[in-house]
Amino acid sequence: MITAGDFRNGVTFEMDGNVVSIIEFQHVKPGKGAAFVRTKIRNVITGAVTEKTFNPNDKFPTAFIERKDMQYLYSDGDLYYFMDTETYEQTPINGSIMGDNFKFVKENMECKVLSYKGNVFGIEPPNFVELQVTKTEPGVKGDTATNTLKPATLETGAEIRVPLFINEGEMIRIDTRTGEYMERA
Repeated sequence: MITAGDFRNGVTFEMDGNVVSIIEFQHVKPGKGAAFVRTKIRNVITGAVTEKTFNPNDKFPTAFIERKDMQYLYSDGDLYYFMDTETYEQTPINGSIMGDNFKFVKENMECKVLSYKGNVFGIEPPNFVELQVTKTEPGVKGDTATNTLKPATLETGAEIRVPLFINEGEMIRIDTRTGEYMERA
């Protein structure tokens, strides 16, 4: 059991038959009245985000989310196949579960597969990936005075904005959490 007074970012617990995760929390102690905990919570199965306030003494059962390292093998239509690196067992996962940041994952990359009581509900790609730029306009010499960005297509098909000095064929590092260019690889 966890009390609302012990909430921290990333804590998962069961509430009203749903599994929720804390995105943001704030302990509020007004000058008049009782203290409370203001939170922003996400339903880990559906992804819905809501704001809710709790009494610091409210208790909830802790939910154990299993995070398993698996290797992405290939996709076949709407199914994405992952392999457990310990047992070499292949698991097909429906494409509707994949998040927006999955567009940065290429074959044979390690990802974390998130499940609750055996039901897979999400995929966490590595925080940073190195991908090749397959298509972008050439940068014009002298246009580097400002922090100007141009569109670029990566080897996975994802499109991001990169600085003008990046050319086709270069390897770049991307933060998959924000989808932004970090540096040359």
